[in-house]
Amino acid sequence: MKILYAIQGTGNGHVSRAMDIGPELEKYGEVDYLVSGAQVEISLPKETKYRSEGLSFYFGKKGGINLSKTLKSNSSRRFLKEIKDFPIDNYDLIINDFEPITAWASRLKGKRCVALSHQSALLSAKCPKPESKDVVGQMILRNYAPASVHYGFHFNAFDENIYTPVVRRSIREAKITNKGHYTVYLPAYADEKIVEILSKVKKVNWEVFSKHNKEGYEEANVKVSPINNQRFIDSITSAEGVLCGAGFETPSEALFLGKKLMVIPMKNQYEQQCNAAAMEEMGIPVLKKLKKKYVDEIKDWAYFRDATKIEYPDETEAIISHIVEKEAGA
Repeated sequence: MKILYAIQGTGNGHVSRAMDIGPELEKYGEVDYLVSGAQVEISLPKETKYRSEGLSFYFGKKGGINLSKTLKSNSSRRFLKEIKDFPIDNYDLIINDFEPITAWASRLKGKRCVALSHQSALLSAKCPKPESKDVVGQMILRNYAPASVHYGFHFNAFDENIYTPVVRRSIREAKITNKGHYTVYLPAYADEKIVEILSKVKKVNWEVFSKHNKEGYEEANVKVSPINNQRFIDSITSAEGVLCGAGFETPSEALFLGKKLMVIPMKNQYEQQCNAAAMEEMGIPVLKKLKKKYVDEIKDWAYFRDATKIEYPDETEAIISHIVEKEAGA
């Protein structure tokens, strides 16, 4: 059986998850990998047959998406040509992690496309949602990478076909310690802004991983380093706590590791607003923005709050077995 595994490359979470899902898919046939997106810092440890810019969202430095760069960098003509030219008919099973080229190529050619992503879970009415409605965000979630059937991952198994997170093996098998520092990953904020705020929280060593800086530096009690997968793993597994955006993979890993967690959802990013709503229900502190007026809340969290630990089971093999058995030849 020929299997296509198409992975969204904006951010690092999709590729991180693919490191564990890919080998399970390979048990059932020959797997070709496609990664699309322009903001990934970690490499898939497999031969990637197809690589594309896809439809990429670029992080800004003020808490949200850099809209002008996003619009400027995405070519609709290139994107449509890639959809039309992609050899989707070569595959017996298409597994799609929120990847638009192969999703739309499947729809164009009438091929069955199996979505396996965190975004798929958010389509369920049973998943927590933010109080304020976001019609545009909901529309993007439904249409960015359309699929024939959806299987999703979330912090809890809120509905049928929704599973708890895939915690990558490098995290699951790591030695967990506590060296007292706090790991920070806020890619939608400028390093200068992060340092300005966190340096006001004394008695805490902050290890910031930056999307915007290729040279590391230290200022006061804040250490800024460029993104490096192994260094990030070393930092998060030995941290006291984690301050990050309201994505999915990093918060999931922090919860699995039993680290204190605080999240700041990106502005105008519906997925992260949904994640923040779910985490608030779990008792995880959520900040609206990274601003001076929230320094006291960060202090309270860092100095006094306890950690939340969730024992997410390792179900990847069983999940992939179930999906392949059900969807191959469907």
